[in-house]
Amino acid sequence: MSRIGQGLVVVLVIVVAAGVGATADVATATAGENATTPKIVAVYPNPVAHGDAGEFLTLSVPDGTDLGTYRLGDDDSETALPNRTVGGRVVLTANESAVPDSIDGPVLEVEGMPALANGGETLQLSGPDGDVTTVRYADAPEGEMLRPDTDRRWRPLGATDFEPIEGGSGTARAFTLPDAPGVPLAVLDRADRRLLLAGYTLTSERVVDQLIAARERGVAVEVLVDGAPVGGLTNRSAAALDRLVAANVTVTVLGGKSARYRFHHAKYAVVDDRAVVLTENWKPAGTGGASSRGWGAVIDTATVVDGLVRTFRADSNGRGARPWEQFRADATIEPAAPTSGRYPTRIEPRTVEVERTELLVAPDNAAGRVEDLLANATDSIRIVQVSIGGRDDRLLREAIAAAERGVEVQILLSSAWYTREDNRRLVTDLRSVAGREGVALSVRLADPGGRYEKIHAKGVIIDGDTVVLGSLNWNDNAYENNREVALVLYGQDVGAYFGEVFERDWRGGITLVPAGSLGAPLIAAMPAALLVRRIEFGE
Repeated sequence: MSRIGQGLVVVLVIVVAAGVGATADVATATAGENATTPKIVAVYPNPVAHGDAGEFLTLSVPDGTDLGTYRLGDDDSETALPNRTVGGRVVLTANESAVPDSIDGPVLEVEGMPALANGGETLQLSGPDGDVTTVRYADAPEGEMLRPDTDRRWRPLGATDFEPIEGGSGTARAFTLPDAPGVPLAVLDRADRRLLLAGYTLTSERVVDQLIAARERGVAVEVLVDGAPVGGLTNRSAAALDRLVAANVTVTVLGGKSARYRFHHAKYAVVDDRAVVLTENWKPAGTGGASSRGWGAVIDTATVVDGLVRTFRADSNGRGARPWEQFRADATIEPAAPTSGRYPTRIEPRTVEVERTELLVAPDNAAGRVEDLLANATDSIRIVQVSIGGRDDRLLREAIAAAERGVEVQILLSSAWYTREDNRRLVTDLRSVAGREGVALSVRLADPGGRYEKIHAKGVIIDGDTVVLGSLNWNDNAYENNREVALVLYGQDVGAYFGEVFERDWRGGITLVPAGSLGAPLIAAMPAALLVRRIEFGE
């Protein structure tokens, strides 16, 4: 199946009862080892393995529970559970040897265990006092697990469930691309002990040179990239990864049917006790400064750096992770043209004060946290995105709701050829919303004006003192299926820096009438308010 645009509908009902005939309660169902009766807390009906070998469900049971007094049934059959006294998490399966080692809890093989239907069914766990738990599910995706006691949606087996990580005050090195490509390179150049680089793609020869140089001076260097980016794995990517492996750099590739995430889209590096987080890829068009408008920050907040290390380890050791040497044997390599744009440095990097920092990752927590930030905006929201996943995008809805309560909202979208028509349609739609509701909602397609080639940044500035930057595009795929990483930087100083970047790009190089035309004097004489209205929603 394609890794892009797959839709998924899950229907789930949880019934928690003290006895037969109790009333269903889908809103307050809780889970965990504090339950007073056993509960089904996870189901894994559709393993990647042939014949669904290794399907299982997980129970949470109170300590000292006699499991043999309970029975498990589905729409077709029922069986008694093993006669064991247990507590905590217990995994039930028909084939103990096929259950992945990473699953929490002791694994018990159940003779005659009902098969877990991929197309959906009803599971009932009943005890001496009647029905205890009923779980209904539909359309189990391959390789994904449902945890009805927590988020109640399918997630890839082994996917992380991290909470946002907070860090205290300090400073950050804020920078933009293509203006300051030397900043991320300088961070890599200073590696003494460890260098963990995570990306969607890696083709930059300068970045590869830095990684190899670090390895040659004894630094432990590891690289993690996606194995199936949009457009395919290019010959330039393959050459870069080949060079790294030849220099004894550990290169891990994510992808394939067993991968936990549709794309590994994160863009960051951990260098000793510092980290750089970007909106751009490790390639000439991104970190090389040859094309894209991007945002980035270098930080040394210990808790956030540790959180990035934890994310890197979870992904590089997770399902679907393979050494490049092994992955390359079966990879299809696509040709790619070089990128060679040159742009002036108009926005210098700056060391800025940061009151606190947060690390967000998707699909675990990023979309929900950004949604909360937008919901609490009181003055202004400035958004820069390549594109937005439609009028009903959850973050866009929250931004529109903010505009409706009086917050000034500006949205800057890319005018690149591959997004232009969709973005124009969204501009027209949002202009209609703004006109109909009479709200301060402004949308514009970027005019690079020779300062960069295209918008690739994914950023938000809220109330002038909260900045979100990272790999998180505004679409459902990024929120729910990809590994994404973003920083939230709090403080007036950092807000002012990226606010200046946004305002420059918002103004752009807009020319309403070609220079020298007869209409130019008329334009110059127009009231400023009319000019602003003319360009507010246009390209």
